[in-house]
Amino acid sequence: MSVREEFDDWAAEGKDRGMEERHWHTAKHVLARMPVEPGETVLDLGTGSGYALRALRDTKEAGPCYGLDGSPEMLRNARGYTDDDGIGFLRGDFDALPFATDSVDHVFSMEAFYYASDPPHTLEEIARVLRPGGTAHVAVNYYEENVHSHGWQDFIDIEMTRWSAAEYRAAFREAGLAVASQDMVPDRDIEIPPASAFPTEDFETREAMVERYRELGTLLTVGVATA
Repeated sequence: MSVREEFDDWAAEGKDRGMEERHWHTAKHVLARMPVEPGETVLDLGTGSGYALRALRDTKEAGPCYGLDGSPEMLRNARGYTDDDGIGFLRGDFDALPFATDSVDHVFSMEAFYYASDPPHTLEEIARVLRPGGTAHVAVNYYEENVHSHGWQDFIDIEMTRWSAAEYRAAFREAGLAVASQDMVPDRDIEIPPASAFPTEDFETREAMVERYRELGTLLTVGVATA
């Protein structure tokens, strides 16, 4: 199954709103860190429902903002969630971003980068479209150190890339992005029940659930375009 087919199905089933709700737990902290000034151009890769761009418009007066996704149905839904003409949605491929060189101030991607068919080239494309000094905030829950995510590939037909934190840093630098920071953003919104409630369907112990959400959370790598 292609990326388009997979996420068209998800959009038709209303899963885009579910993803928005879950991702918001840590995405809101990533968005708050982005040094976006009023009027700056933001590109959201794998925009889904477009929630990140709506938030940046509301809180930081970003714009123009563009949400790119490979799924026409995701984009159809996203357009229906806002009437803000400062946000545009377009279908595109991570490997050939439809933007001119040095035309974007900030790139954001939440829980989408690992679907890229050629992740190193996607980073090169991000570096290409960013203006010098522009930032790339790439956030993922599926990464090597997060052992609780390793089984996710079994539930999706799209090939996913599972890099370690060190591999993300190395790939950013190889693509021409200086690594400004990298850390795990904890999910403090998920309610963790008392130890007596375990095992659950997803976790054998309370300690494992604490590790997954409070310690490992979302891996955020921040790059800065250097040329």
